[in-house]
Amino acid sequence: FMVIGPSEPIVAVLGADITLPCLVSPAMDVENMELWWFPSKFSGAVLIYQNQREQTEEQLAEYRGQTSLVKDFLTQGEAAVRIHHVQAFDNRLYTCFFQMRIFYEEASVELKVAGAGSAPQVHITGPEKDGRIVCMASGWFPKPQVQWRALSGEKFLTFSETQAQGLFTIKAILVVRDSSSGNVTCSVLNPILGQEKAMAMFIPEPFFSWSSPWKLAFMVILTVLMLLLLGAAFYIMREHTAKLQEMQEWEKPHREQEEDQQIKEEALKARDELQGDLAHRFLCCLADWRKSVYLPDWQKEKFQAWQVLKLLVTVSAVTVSLDPESAHSSLAVSDNKTSVTWKNLPKGSEHWEVEIRNAERSEWALGVCRRDVEKNGWNQESPEKGFWVVGMYGYTFSSLPYISEHVVPIPQRVGDLDLEKGDVSFYNMTDGSHIFSFPLTYSSGTLFPYFRLRSGDVSLTI
Repeated sequence: FMVIGPSEPIVAVLGADITLPCLVSPAMDVENMELWWFPSKFSGAVLIYQNQREQTEEQLAEYRGQTSLVKDFLTQGEAAVRIHHVQAFDNRLYTCFFQMRIFYEEASVELKVAGAGSAPQVHITGPEKDGRIVCMASGWFPKPQVQWRALSGEKFLTFSETQAQGLFTIKAILVVRDSSSGNVTCSVLNPILGQEKAMAMFIPEPFFSWSSPWKLAFMVILTVLMLLLLGAAFYIMREHTAKLQEMQEWEKPHREQEEDQQIKEEALKARDELQGDLAHRFLCCLADWRKSVYLPDWQKEKFQAWQVLKLLVTVSAVTVSLDPESAHSSLAVSDNKTSVTWKNLPKGSEHWEVEIRNAERSEWALGVCRRDVEKNGWNQESPEKGFWVVGMYGYTFSSLPYISEHVVPIPQRVGDLDLEKGDVSFYNMTDGSHIFSFPLTYSSGTLFPYFRLRSGDVSLTI
């Protein structure tokens, strides 16, 4: 089965009795069913019917003695609860619940309560209250609609207040400017019942005595005063603007002079800072001049000057020979002790030259070293380990294995110049170009020529 309630809300008048019906479909005897009526937000029951009698244990206190079950049509499947003396709090949505053994269904019933209260009471508060007319009514439900109208039917905007303590009490105020409105009516309308109550009020002429001849005089005086005030304000603003412009014209050259002085001071300060910075950079560059980007050309010019000096004074070259006893076991020194193939000189020299054959596809190195370097096994050839060399590493010609200083073509004849000023420099003796220079420290000690052959058929000849 299913339970069906009214499709439209049921309207009840305050103080009257009202019936909230529900029925089952298909129609059947509901006399032995369990029937409940309760508010949708369940907080207790309005009426309970069990075991063919009404129960009061779970019934809300405000409904005890105020409800009863209509039993006339129980056998035909219709049941209804009657609420006696309807009040404002009965305005709500209800649920009717029907249960037979384990089967149950429910439906909703909406009850709208409406009531027309007292007729509106209208009175005038007097001129001392700015000509206000007050309309009051009480005992209305729900909140009524209040409207002021003129005799011609024109509607006025009003200020209204509403107080609700179950029922609504309203207070509407109309401010009247003159007697042209004549009679005015205050009407109060119940929006559900469509019932309206009204009260008319005649506005007497003395009520507007304050606005008779004196009103025109007052308005004229007020207008004159406003014009005088506007004229005075305009004059003051014009004088103030003129003085402000005069002051700005006087301050402009002084402000420009101050700005020029500030710019000059900032420029002088910037110049002093720049001169100090340039002086500092000059001292640093002077100290590092010998290591600057012009070092290769400087070294080259010095080397060429040394070559010219050698030719002019016809100084014979120092005879250099290789010491077989100091050579690695894998190196062989020629009989005249001037070339080495897979096998260093016993003393330092100012200048010496080495001719290189088959240099491209071999691994070799030449340069100078300290006396105390390790000669057995393979050594890391770096200034930190006491070696200042150039050579072929893989297929790259560089100053040492970790600095990629490529030289193309690979030199066939290399000159080594050991300078007293703290540099070891290498030159391409074919064209006189500078290859690389190593800086020395005072702890380097006496230096000796150094040769190393690792692979290929390269030959080094002094």
